[in-house]
Amino acid sequence: MLVVKIVIIVLFLFVIFSLFQALMNMHKDENSGRKMSQFLGRRLAISIGILLLILLTIALGFISPNARPY
Repeated sequence: MLVVKIVIIVLFLFVIFSLFQALMNMHKDENSGRKMSQFLGRRLAISIGILLLILLTIALGFISPNARPY
């Protein structure tokens, strides 16, 4: 479904945004370890969520993997 694909793309964009937030926070302040780890932890949690969402939608038949990738 188109909605599932749009949700996955938006979540990927949020992962990239969170990664850049951690980068900017790292350059802004010397003692920013806690905030930076929160951004990176959020990125990791969203990435795991994306993987589970993809596996769930494949299992339910909403999207289908490419059988021949070449």
